[in-house]
Amino acid sequence: MRYVGLARRCAVGILLCWCLSGCFPASDSQTDEKREPYFINGKSLVGQMDYQGAIDSFEKALEVNPRSASAHFELGWLYEDKANDPAAAIYHYERYLKFSAHPDQADVVHQHINSCKLELAKTVSAVGPLASPAQRELERVLIENKQLRDNVTTLQSQLEQMKGTPVARVPEPAYVTPLPQTQVERNPAPSRPVVMTPHNTEHIGPSSSTHPIPKTYSIKSGDNPAALARRFGVSLNSLMAANPQVNPKHLHVGQILNIPAP
Repeated sequence: MRYVGLARRCAVGILLCWCLSGCFPASDSQTDEKREPYFINGKSLVGQMDYQGAIDSFEKALEVNPRSASAHFELGWLYEDKANDPAAAIYHYERYLKFSAHPDQADVVHQHINSCKLELAKTVSAVGPLASPAQRELERVLIENKQLRDNVTTLQSQLEQMKGTPVARVPEPAYVTPLPQTQVERNPAPSRPVVMTPHNTEHIGPSSSTHPIPKTYSIKSGDNPAALARRFGVSLNSLMAANPQVNPKHLHVGQILNIPAP
């Protein structure tokens, strides 16, 4: 009886070790992977022969759970048989072997990996098979290339999401109300130098011996009485007294003014 009790205790201990090591939850974990919505949608698209759509859906399932061995296995055979991408197939087959707690198809997967490696060797070297170290380096580079392409795809999707973010608006410049005519007359803009021509004897500043003050002046655009009085060195009152017919607030281009002596 003592040996029977000892055997029972050993059996109970073995069962506890199995439970603690995660042997039983692993099957449940694989079942949960296959219940993931993107995984289910990928299987449905495979049944509809939409292989590219299935690849996209299984890739999204990996974004939700990067350790999904079931999604890696589906992508492995899709890239091998449907997309003709042996490097990507090798990448996903190896991830399946790594993340699957009980890879029941391990032998088959190893055969597929070797087949993909042969396809890569055919495309790389037309002269002959590569040496073993070069072959391993090629496989490593191709797998890294696949990882980089996955990263680029993820960054592109993030960038598309960021494009919907509203951009801060730059405030518009304030509108400046133009001064009325009377204010312009009080603060006239500096007069520009006048080019002397045979038909125009106006000059800047007070009269001089070389440029006598003209007797008449033809109004031009932008002229006003106060600026003209300063230009010809006369007072505003004397200028307006010499031109009683002129309305100082309504000068017209081409209108003739009499210029009094200073």
